[in-house]
Amino acid sequence: MNLYERYLLPRLIDFACGLGEVMKIRAQVVPQASGEVLEIGIGTGLNLEFYNPARVSRIVGVDPAAQMQVLAQQRAEKIAIPVETVALELGEIQAPTAHFDSIVCTFTLCSIPDAAAALQEMRRVLKPGGRLLFAEHGLAPDAGVARWQHRLTPAWKPLAGGCHLNRNIVRLIGAGGFTVRDLQSSYLKGPRPMTYVYCGWAD
Repeated sequence: MNLYERYLLPRLIDFACGLGEVMKIRAQVVPQASGEVLEIGIGTGLNLEFYNPARVSRIVGVDPAAQMQVLAQQRAEKIAIPVETVALELGEIQAPTAHFDSIVCTFTLCSIPDAAAALQEMRRVLKPGGRLLFAEHGLAPDAGVARWQHRLTPAWKPLAGGCHLNRNIVRLIGAGGFTVRDLQSSYLKGPRPMTYVYCGWAD
C-alpha cells in the first residue's frame, strides 16, 4: 500500500461519500435496518449516525481497508449502539449462516473485486426474511452516459480505490442470489458518469 492509499485516499473517499446528496440517500436507506446488522464496507463510518437505536441491537462493520476504520471507530463512539469493526475481505465474512437480521451495503459494490461472490456470502449470512438494504452508484440507463462510464472506469479505478463506474447493480444483486423487491434510481447532482444511483432492498 502506497502513501496515497494509506493516508490521502481515505480522506478523499470520506469527503466524496459524505457530500450532501449522498448523505440524503444514506438517510433514506440506513434507518430501515433492524436487529443485528452487518454493514458491508463500513469505511469511515458515514452511515453510523443514521441507525435507529430503538430498532438496531448491534452493528458489525466489515471492511478490508483497516486504515479507514480509525474514523469509523471515532463515529461509533458517538452513537448508542454497540459497533464492532472487522478488517476482512468482503467475500470472507466470518459469521454463521443465517445470522444477521439486516445487511446494509452503501456505495461499496463498485469497489469489491468479486462483487458477485461477496453478495453470495451476504446471502449466506442473512436470516430468512431479512433484508439487504442497498444504495449504490452504477451503470446508467442512457447509452451515451454508459459509454463514458466504460471509457473512464480503467483510469478511474486506481484513483478511487478500485471503484467501477459501470457495474449493473441490479444484475449483480441477482447474481448474488437476491431478489430486488424495491428499487429507486436516479441521477444525483454532478457528473453523470459518477452519479447514477440505485437504492432499495432485496431478500
